[in-house]
Amino acid sequence: MRLGIMLGYAGRRIELPLEIVKAADDLGVYAIWTAEAYGSDAVSPLAWLGAQTQNIKLGTAIMQMPGRTPANAAMTAMTMNQLSNGRFLMGLGLSGPQVVEGWHGVSYKRPLTRTREYVKIVRDIFKREAPVTHNGKLYQIPYRGDDATGLGKPLKSTLEAQPDIPIYLAAIGPQNVQLTAEIADGWLPIFFSPSKYDEIYKPQIEAGFAKAGGDKSINNFDIAPTVSVVIQDDVEVAYNMLRPMLALYIGGMGAKGKNFYTDLAGRYGYESEAAEIQDLYLAGDKGMAMMKVPGALIDDVALVGPRERIKERLSLWLNSPVTTMNLTVFDVDSLRIMVELMAELA
Repeated sequence: MRLGIMLGYAGRRIELPLEIVKAADDLGVYAIWTAEAYGSDAVSPLAWLGAQTQNIKLGTAIMQMPGRTPANAAMTAMTMNQLSNGRFLMGLGLSGPQVVEGWHGVSYKRPLTRTREYVKIVRDIFKREAPVTHNGKLYQIPYRGDDATGLGKPLKSTLEAQPDIPIYLAAIGPQNVQLTAEIADGWLPIFFSPSKYDEIYKPQIEAGFAKAGGDKSINNFDIAPTVSVVIQDDVEVAYNMLRPMLALYIGGMGAKGKNFYTDLAGRYGYESEAAEIQDLYLAGDKGMAMMKVPGALIDDVALVGPRERIKERLSLWLNSPVTTMNLTVFDVDSLRIMVELMAELA
């Protein structure tokens, strides 16, 4: 298992942790990943960081598919890959209906169909074997709608591309996880639990591999979850540092009945706790919602506590099918400790 760094997205101001990124590059960390919601985008900060690093891979986790045409996303990926000498990892995701329809102003309909068509078009653009055409349910290239001018013609990218730029998909729902295993090179799960993998995810992953056929298997598929790390002698203090983030996602990242993270916590065995967190959060009592996040749930999806406790719990991850652990750390010392622990347990 190799290490990555998840940087996430900015709040009011873009403040990139250059010290952590440069240390990660020097320490041989595999990749850094940036994200986007409805403020800062994922690509611009990554390009900035790519110009200040030498070896570390540069990943988007994620570029929102509904916010870009497949061709625009492919152009960005090819450009980033050339500028970085082949270091780009293309992470894509659907986001959710609140952001897709409320921010990007497009329909969230047929998310699985969108993902399948989108990845197919992007891969065709990367290959540059012929001018691109696509006649799908959601995408038509060239466009042939009622308002088309009729002047569109198939085109092939003028920019040379690496045909196998890795494509990762963010997914947590069962159908989306299966599709990811079928069509993507890697998977970017959030709130992944190594102890729940066999029960919650393995059937969908194996079904996706089977549908893909050929030699697609766990041996050539990168499972790359984001894992928050808080190295702190007082475990309860460490829990409290992560409770606001989990409460935000479980409680506030989606409407009642349409929150993927609430559903995921339920599948992990925390259905009543997740429902209470969501009710409190949506009612405006965010503080109480935070305090209702169970410590056991935090331990399922994160690494918290003193160094030796983290070392002990890290073995659960090393014995799982995870191949890249994308750490969320808050300082260089924590990163160095994680690199040391990985070496000790190797």
